[in-house]
Amino acid sequence: MPSRGRALLILAGLGLLALGSFWTALAVGSLQLTAGEVAAVLLGGDVAGADVVLQLRLPRALAGFACGGLLALAGALMQVLLRNPLADPYILGVSSGAGVGALFAILFGWSAWGIDGLAFAGALGAMVLVFGLAHGDGSWTQTRLLLTGVIVAAGCGALITLMLAVAPEAKLRGMLFWLMGDLGQAGRWWPPLAVLVLALVLALPFARELNLLSRGLMQAQALGVAVGRLRYAIYLLASLATAWSVTTAGSVGFVGLVVPHLVRLAAGNDQRLLLPASALAGGSLLVLADTLARTLVAPQQLPVGVLTALIGVPVFLFLLSRQPR
Repeated sequence: MPSRGRALLILAGLGLLALGSFWTALAVGSLQLTAGEVAAVLLGGDVAGADVVLQLRLPRALAGFACGGLLALAGALMQVLLRNPLADPYILGVSSGAGVGALFAILFGWSAWGIDGLAFAGALGAMVLVFGLAHGDGSWTQTRLLLTGVIVAAGCGALITLMLAVAPEAKLRGMLFWLMGDLGQAGRWWPPLAVLVLALVLALPFARELNLLSRGLMQAQALGVAVGRLRYAIYLLASLATAWSVTTAGSVGFVGLVVPHLVRLAAGNDQRLLLPASALAGGSLLVLADTLARTLVAPQQLPVGVLTALIGVPVFLFLLSRQPR
């Protein structure tokens, strides 16, 4: 476990990274602003382009940070739950369930509230389905949960393909952007940010038990951890965090897979540090990736999920090559 001083240093460094990602998101775009102009806008000064910063860039950056933090936190929890350092928050079909709900709402012309509501309902439905099938007669193992999640995700993927095949041309682009991850329509930033804070507040008190669980099921039970209840709580919290992120930004891949593993390599496996550090790093990564997505081929905007995949694939392959045989 890292010392207290080193842990504070890591969190301070990630906090500075988060501030830098926000400054970049607010300053960079079709209207370029200096650091002083950004500060003046945030302090209420009369600066040209203040409306662009306050009404477009800031809400989008806050929503991106919240979604990235939720995905990274969910990834860290899933990696403890499945005892696999390369587990992904989407691995249990939550994202696929949200995709089914959102694409159904887009296909029938529902409003933004309807799309968000049905996406969240689809994510919760997939979560309940996976949990119910994996629980079965009361036995519950990581392998059974994983296999059930893969099968449910495959079924949802088939439904998504069917809806894309029958969708009219006018709606197909929006459906594809949602599936690839897009923060362009994420105007309501405070709900995912509140969920991120709440998820951290709920997860951190269990950091000691999570540390013991990561060392092995038998050892955790021998040291007095209520493993069954703890695993249910982890599954529920990680699934809800993933569901809210997917509802806000669509399917953004690799953040929850790569970020916790990179933080673990730098900071160790102490969950008291790993969970908040992963949230900070994941949020910063998604804000920077979204800034790049909207400026790389401006005035066109790329889906942010494409950028995170282009970043995440080589990093994942590098991390995989470091794993012992």
